[in-house]
Amino acid sequence: MDWQDQGFILSAARFGEADAILDILTENHGRHLGLMKGGSARTRRADIQTGNLVSVAWRARVSEQLGTYTLEIVRPHAALALDSPAALAGLSAAAAVAAASLPEREPHPNVFAAFGVLLDALTGGRDAAFGAAVYVKWEAGLLQDLGFGLDLARCAVTGTVDDLTHVSPRTGRAVSREAALPYGDRLLRLPPFLLGHQTGAPSAAELADAFRLTGHFLAQSVLEPHRRPVPPARNHYADLVLR
Repeated sequence: MDWQDQGFILSAARFGEADAILDILTENHGRHLGLMKGGSARTRRADIQTGNLVSVAWRARVSEQLGTYTLEIVRPHAALALDSPAALAGLSAAAAVAAASLPEREPHPNVFAAFGVLLDALTGGRDAAFGAAVYVKWEAGLLQDLGFGLDLARCAVTGTVDDLTHVSPRTGRAVSREAALPYGDRLLRLPPFLLGHQTGAPSAAELADAFRLTGHFLAQSVLEPHRRPVPPARNHYADLVLR
């Protein structure tokens, strides 16, 4: 059994003397593991760095096996991020969150496409706030694709579509400023850029609110039910861009 696809390398773990087990987010076959012969060799290490876009072929005798990978590099995102600590941290965070959140061998083409947009934003020379805003939007899209999307269309209490400022930490539904008043700090703040109501770069406070918002639902809805923690790489990236 075999297939060909393209994908982003999420991680590479050394296996034996020279081989590596790769976790790749593919476009049509989901998050998929495979063994790459000679993957840990010095001549191939640059190819299997986290974030790199590769053209990949997978082969196994039966579908249940780990199988083997052969690949060619398409875009070296890892190398493009080396000169920016924020870009490198964002790339690592996205890869770690995808690996922790996505089931194996379950296609999520929207997540794959958005992952590419995110890496282009992180490595495209824009400021760190721009990359962080795209990152949080990617997490919101990941939640949506996994069936835990935030409902930001209208206020859960009044039904209004105006002045939405908070989100219920229990339901993920938006709440207007007026309806939020009786609840004090029990609601999560909703930054305007997640609603598309802001053209400039978000402030540090707005980014902090956004990281707190998507992080809460990633933990509550996706990771904690499987007894998985929020990846340390995600916390490191948030800390870095919010300094």
